[in-house]
Amino acid sequence: MSLSSVPCQAATASVTWTCARAGLTWRPVRRHLLPAILALLCLSCTVAALRVDTGGTATAEVVATAPAPAPAEAPVLTPRRVPGLLAQPVGTARLVQALDEIATTTPDRACLVVTEGGRVLYDRQSDRSLVPASGMKLLTAVAVLARIDPDERLRTSVVATQSPAGGVVDGDLWLVGGGDPVLGTAPWAASLFRQPALFTPLEELADGVVAAGVTEVRGRVVGDESRYDRVRYVESWPERYAADGEIGPMSALAVNDGFAEWEAADVAFEDPATGAAAVLTDLLRERGVVVGADAGAGPSPDGAPVVAGIDSPPVADLVGQMLRESDNGTAELLLKELGLRVEGEGSTAAGRTVVADALGSLGLPTAGLAVVDGSGLDPTNQVSCQLLHGVLEATIDGGPVDRGLSVAGASGTLARRFLDTPAQGQLRGKTGSLRGVASLSGFVSAQGGTELTFASIFNGLDRSDDGGPLQDSLARALVRYPDLPTLAEIGPEGYGPD
Repeated sequence: MSLSSVPCQAATASVTWTCARAGLTWRPVRRHLLPAILALLCLSCTVAALRVDTGGTATAEVVATAPAPAPAEAPVLTPRRVPGLLAQPVGTARLVQALDEIATTTPDRACLVVTEGGRVLYDRQSDRSLVPASGMKLLTAVAVLARIDPDERLRTSVVATQSPAGGVVDGDLWLVGGGDPVLGTAPWAASLFRQPALFTPLEELADGVVAAGVTEVRGRVVGDESRYDRVRYVESWPERYAADGEIGPMSALAVNDGFAEWEAADVAFEDPATGAAAVLTDLLRERGVVVGADAGAGPSPDGAPVVAGIDSPPVADLVGQMLRESDNGTAELLLKELGLRVEGEGSTAAGRTVVADALGSLGLPTAGLAVVDGSGLDPTNQVSCQLLHGVLEATIDGGPVDRGLSVAGASGTLARRFLDTPAQGQLRGKTGSLRGVASLSGFVSAQGGTELTFASIFNGLDRSDDGGPLQDSLARALVRYPDLPTLAEIGPEGYGPD
């Protein structure tokens, strides 16, 4: 039965419980809790009255010889004897009231669920499917870790038709992409907002070629991106994503996120594979290697000897970086890697099938799920708060997903959020933002010493920044939980210390 169908109020002492709570599931145990509290209060008052009546029957002699009365003690059944019984429902009710107030300022296209352990504290349309924005990356992360060994690394190689002879490669040198989403150069990594940046230095691969004895390449450096398809952007994405540099062109050989320039403005490579080969060509020439021709692109020969190679960070670290920094490029390349590993095709279409299947196999609530991409950039992704919450609940403490969540006021996309508020350092979560969309899901260490798990999605916002104030209010309400009343608020006056 929904609380919205039970409008009622019951007041005791200075505390008022309001029962009309739209969207909160009312459990049977809660239905009987308020009457029990009221009965307890009545019984307490009865016991107190009996004490006064008994004292009135004392004889004059007893009164004359009795010592001075001690300060009044609380009756055995006073509410002060059971503060936990009374205070906990009040704390929950106060949280519900705060979250209801937030709900009144949001569009109907929203969902929110908050739990404490196995207990649901608040549930507003948690099964409704909505656009999650970058909250989608939580699903991608869980699917990747379910299908790929977290310790595995993605390898980028340099191969030739034959091993160098006397330092000379008599022909082309191929740079073979292994899907490493953080392959890049030191200047690019230094330009990233948060430092130190997680990346695979292409300079080290160039050093490896030199260490292999190569002094001259009589052909050219050729980029091989054949591990994945050559679809650069998801077809349903708005064109502004490419124009605004929200994400570079996707490729199994994406160097510097697929950008040729990134300082004054993001300028993508016209062809990522050729661009990557050109960057390696420049690095080799800087190291004294003679390269006879300009870079190109094409598949490498089967069985070509390996000249040098470099590994990405472990998949677990790639997932953590993707979540913490909300890295769109990493999410999309990992999605294609999933498609290759499981479906035999390095494409977005294959990868999104794997995500849906992986979540279902984990027993998570996937009703209404629509996976269009891995990053959440697509405005037609559909996810419920129930599913986001389930993903968080399935997270291993200290595991890659847990470590990848941003910390309020300290790291990732939350580094500048919730500064100088009670939520700083107490909230860990995954953010999401698109036009008219805001999402935030994660964990809160509440002031009562307990941890809350929550998931929220707001769709239909008037302005792109409207999610900030909503999420600020949500964080404040969660951190305050259980916002327990004092003893003075709970029961009758006159008992115990002032």
